[in-house]
Amino acid sequence: MPAAVGWLVIDTADPAALAPLWCALLDVAVGETLGGGDYVAPKPSADGLTVGFQRVPESKTVKNRLQFDLDVDDLDAATAEVEALGGRWLEPGTTRELEGFAWRCMADRDGNEFDLDVLADTGD
Repeated sequence: MPAAVGWLVIDTADPAALAPLWCALLDVAVGETLGGGDYVAPKPSADGLTVGFQRVPESKTVKNRLQFDLDVDDLDAATAEVEALGGRWLEPGTTRELEGFAWRCMADRDGNEFDLDVLADTGD
């Protein structure tokens, strides 16, 4: 039975506090808040992805098994924006590179990991 991805949901202790970082990164607005604030549902992104945020009682304790890789034009500017929005660079000063791509490992305020990716300057 084929299925389509309807939502990607991120667990958090505080959906309203986590949503602004992700909404800014994905360039979307909050659509609605449901269940007395237990669920925040932003509008879909330009490419159709809808990310939601749901309240859970436990905090994150281990590395994610799934993550976002967000394509950006400028790693320094994107890193600064993430930090200004309450996220953090997990390995400050480290930019990883592999076969034409460069990325930085980041995390939101709840520790959910994601990467900021850019095509590396090959010097050509």
